[in-house]
Amino acid sequence: MNQYTILLSAPYMLPYTDRFLPILDQLGCDVIVPDVNERLSEEEILAYAGKFDGTICGDDHYSDRVIKKCAPRLKVISKWGTGIDSIDKSAADALDIPVFRTTNAFTVPVSDSVLAYILAFSRKQPWLDRNIKRGGWKKIPGKSLSESTLGVIGVGNIGKAVLKKAHAFNMRLLGNDIVPISQEFTSKFDVDMMSLEGLLIQADFVSINCDLNPTSRHLINEKVLSLMKPSAVIINTARGPIIDESALINALESKDIAGAALDVYETEPLPDDSPLLSMDQVMLAPHNSNSSPLAWEAVHWNTIRNLLLGLGISLNTFDAIKKEKMRVQE
Repeated sequence: MNQYTILLSAPYMLPYTDRFLPILDQLGCDVIVPDVNERLSEEEILAYAGKFDGTICGDDHYSDRVIKKCAPRLKVISKWGTGIDSIDKSAADALDIPVFRTTNAFTVPVSDSVLAYILAFSRKQPWLDRNIKRGGWKKIPGKSLSESTLGVIGVGNIGKAVLKKAHAFNMRLLGNDIVPISQEFTSKFDVDMMSLEGLLIQADFVSINCDLNPTSRHLINEKVLSLMKPSAVIINTARGPIIDESALINALESKDIAGAALDVYETEPLPDDSPLLSMDQVMLAPHNSNSSPLAWEAVHWNTIRNLLLGLGISLNTFDAIKKEKMRVQE
């Protein structure tokens, strides 16, 4: 009988349980695999309270109540991915439960996604494609990226990567952050750091790349949206609740802004009755901007490694297993 029991609910690992369950077994861990629809709610986690020593989770709702109920048996929360806004870190800290994540995990694919949205809206490719497939021959005016201004809210790892890539297209670049950004970076890539208001007034594209925290929840609200150009497009590949979705829908319906590209939402999956689903000026994706086989593989292994660190299991066996798996794959 194994020493530890793990609750494995990370959606990106669930399709590969045949790969990872034998590894966890070798490392002394039994595994509970629940049914997961995007993420586990508080009540769904509480059904397993007291039954697991560690968890490999996605955006599951580890609230103060959940963490307290799962303690003292719960020893570690290992988040698959980067964002930990669904976890009450203060509650975990109070009970000496470490919360691990993989920082800078999806910088490349997420920043690629932002540039893809900018290109799509600039060159009108989705709309040209739809029109011609419906029997039309309408020439929809587009513009060069070098004719546009990009504003990035949150100049961290992903925000910097977006700005670097946009710089290659000769876009005018604006940035906003609550922490100072090095002059070395801003000078090299010609980024003008400014207030949120100044960025919104000038930008043709606004990319949200900040963390979700108490200062950024509903950062993009009715007042903020009213500052944007009527021709501007907002892009959110960060976290849904950074945007007040009802305010965004109103702004789109009243044509206060021209469009939106959304990979994340306040409620996920996006409800079937959301007005966003019927808006032609909106591009939607199912929280998929992190899509990258190489990035996912790295996060799979690092998440297991973090779990073992939290449980105090020696990493020697794990490192040997990983080395062998990598050798076989080659």
